[in-house]
Amino acid sequence: MSDARQIVGIGLAGGAARSACYAAFHAAEALIVEKTGRIAKSHSGVRSEFARLAKDDPRTGRAMTAFLAQAYKYKEIGDYGAGADAIVTRSDAQAAIRSAGDLLAHIEAFLA
Repeated sequence: MSDARQIVGIGLAGGAARSACYAAFHAAEALIVEKTGRIAKSHSGVRSEFARLAKDDPRTGRAMTAFLAQAYKYKEIGDYGAGADAIVTRSDAQAAIRSAGDLLAHIEAFLA
């Protein structure tokens, strides 16, 4: 997450949001491997398996499971960067960093 904060600090909002997305994605992958011993093979697989694992945990708000789906757009913008929707503001990046940080802290507690 410190990389994402540094990246947004130099004005690269898209890169910062993408970095936050990947941090959250890899944390969700780690949770899945730890809890199931399986590896999800796609972004949608990670999102659905994380939602399945988290649904019975009252500490997991819908915002955390929804963030993985919402954050995927930042990965697409960072990778392909085309189209009218390919704009990430500093505010978008800061919100993604906060949400990813919340998700990482939650996953850490979930694994403890």
